[in-house]
Amino acid sequence: MIGQIPTKGHIEIICGPMFSGKSGELIRRLSRAVIARKPTIVFKPSIDVRRGVNFVTSHDGGKIPAFPVESALIIPSLVPDEIKVVGIDEAQFFSHELIDVVLTLAAEGKYVILAGLNLDFKGIPFGPMPILMALADTVTKLSAICITCGQEAFFSQRLVNGQPARYDDPIIKVGAEESYQARCRSCYSIDKKVVWQNSL
Repeated sequence: MIGQIPTKGHIEIICGPMFSGKSGELIRRLSRAVIARKPTIVFKPSIDVRRGVNFVTSHDGGKIPAFPVESALIIPSLVPDEIKVVGIDEAQFFSHELIDVVLTLAAEGKYVILAGLNLDFKGIPFGPMPILMALADTVTKLSAICITCGQEAFFSQRLVNGQPARYDDPIIKVGAEESYQARCRSCYSIDKKVVWQNSL
């Protein structure tokens, strides 16, 4: 954990559904690195503008300064040699190019902490997250509280105009009122079963 930064680098993943506290946990761990006087830098995808462009923020109001970037490939050029800890939020929104970037940073001795959704609203592993989780040294999988029954929730239920999104809906549905809820496996709803050999 932070405070004992390995000299050969380390990859740490924080994942879970929406409303599970991923960004809050990332902020907590990065703040500990700052307190421990470990030079730290934080990145986020530039498309994430929900609660401020230049910060990673959590639902409970925590925040830490961050650099918004359009592509993961930009990240290495923005990490000075003296940096020891690299934080990346909303990792699922980056392309698979993020994988090589993270492995390169770790090979340079950086402690890399990423937070992101492990599953999209269809229940499919999201973007580069499954590969990063497999390659990581440590993985912390968080849960939320199911909005329907109060049990532990591991799924992000997407609602469009108040109804569960359809499996074939686009990731962004123009003109629709979208929202998300955390749901357990029993309360999560999707209209089509995933055919895994066609999804990976």
